[in-house]
Amino acid sequence: MESSSSMKTPLKRVRGLGSAKSGTDHFLKQRFTAMANVPLVLIMIGVVIALVGKDAAAAKAVLSHPLVAIPMVLFFVSEMIHMRIGMQVIIEDYVHEEGPKILLLALNTFFSIAIGLSSIFAILKLSFGA
Repeated sequence: MESSSSMKTPLKRVRGLGSAKSGTDHFLKQRFTAMANVPLVLIMIGVVIALVGKDAAAAKAVLSHPLVAIPMVLFFVSEMIHMRIGMQVIIEDYVHEEGPKILLLALNTFFSIAIGLSSIFAILKLSFGA
């Protein structure tokens, strides 16, 4: 039996519903991708610094090396997940009408997928010498 000082609303007590349990998942994904982004961003900064002043052929040679291409793919995957979750939280917090919120959430997902896939495609194309 619940005490009278319960934090549940009367409707939740009737339905027996607790928290949605999705906030923890978002929180953990956001933190894990942020932690993964730290070394990946440092690697990308190193690659950019190494490419300063190089011609296109030298840049293609560096970017096609597996020890550069693999971290770049991981970087874009992690960044796109991180960006999508961050924008989702902003949309959910600041867009209050249901229709625009659903549209923006869908656009956010499609944009993240499009940017991620095009970036990965470009890296793989460079990596395999096309």
